[in-house]
Amino acid sequence: MKSRNHVVLAVAACLFLLIVAMEWMFPLNVVGAFGFVLPILLVATLRSRRLMLITLALCILVTFVGLLQPGKKRERFTAVVFNRTMVVCVLAGVAYIGVTWEERKAREEAAQAALATQSEHLLRANTQLVEIKDTLARSERLAALGQLVASVAHEVGTPLHSIAWHVEALAEEPGVTAEMRKRIGIIDEQLNRVVRIIQDLLSSTRQRKPEPTWYPAEGLVEPVVALLEPAYHAKGVTLRAMVTQSVLVWADPEKIHQVLVNLLTNALAATNTGGHATVEVSTRAASTEERERASSTGRVDLDTMVILAVTDSGCGMPREDLERAFQPFFTTKAIGKGTGLGLFLSREAVVAHGGQLILESAVGVGTTVTVVLPGLRSDPASV
Repeated sequence: MKSRNHVVLAVAACLFLLIVAMEWMFPLNVVGAFGFVLPILLVATLRSRRLMLITLALCILVTFVGLLQPGKKRERFTAVVFNRTMVVCVLAGVAYIGVTWEERKAREEAAQAALATQSEHLLRANTQLVEIKDTLARSERLAALGQLVASVAHEVGTPLHSIAWHVEALAEEPGVTAEMRKRIGIIDEQLNRVVRIIQDLLSSTRQRKPEPTWYPAEGLVEPVVALLEPAYHAKGVTLRAMVTQSVLVWADPEKIHQVLVNLLTNALAATNTGGHATVEVSTRAASTEERERASSTGRVDLDTMVILAVTDSGCGMPREDLERAFQPFFTTKAIGKGTGLGLFLSREAVVAHGGQLILESAVGVGTTVTVVLPGLRSDPASV
């Protein structure tokens, strides 16, 4: 814009000097003074009253200076003054019209720009309003679900205690084999976990904050595999656990147990007979960002991250479903087969540990869900 203004001003100055030269070369020709209209109109496009006043003053000055030329003595002085005054009036009128026209255009452009800005703000506000409405709707659904869960939990608590008592009695029956005792132990452990979850739901509307401690990775994976192995076997899907090294994870066992159960349950639902699912444990060095996240759990000396990867050979997820997978109540399962809260609650639990939950999937290839948690640094004595 500045370079354009400089060009316009330069052209106007050249025209002004050209007309001044003509005035001095042809002093008897008053028509030449009307040429000052051109630089005046050019200066008007710059939309500067100050420049316009200077230009008009110079044009008027040159127009009347012509009266001092010797050639003007040959004409009647009164007629010359009248003609030059008419030229000055025309120039002043052109200057006024040019300035007001350009100022009106400037106001129109400013109004259009303001309207465009307001429209953009309105569109942005409307987008935010839609997002807020969606968030509010989800919050209302979560609140209603919370009330429903609390009432159901209250009613379910009593029969669960009765089941737990019968399971304990069953373990004391004569003739119970070691394999049966193992299965009864799993049932008893899961019943106790359900009771604790119900107690959490009844005591607070929010999820219990994790209470992390150093826990062996195999102690997180093996109970979940033992719990879900019968369901995998019944469907004809292979379930493998790959814990190649003994590592400690900074985790709340009950919370991560719930996360792994959710992930393996989803893997089973997505995998057809003959497929497979794998839980693999590995480690890597922690990044600076991961150290900062992990410090929120109370550990500021972490340098290792433990990776719990759940991989299946199932149907996979399309990109549009992948982008919405962590939204509350979003599910691709049939009605009654899922609530759409599993991945949402799992990610909330992992993030509360200072970790990450990453979802990768491809249609027809399968899905990998990676749980990244703080691990024990290389010096075991620091525990």
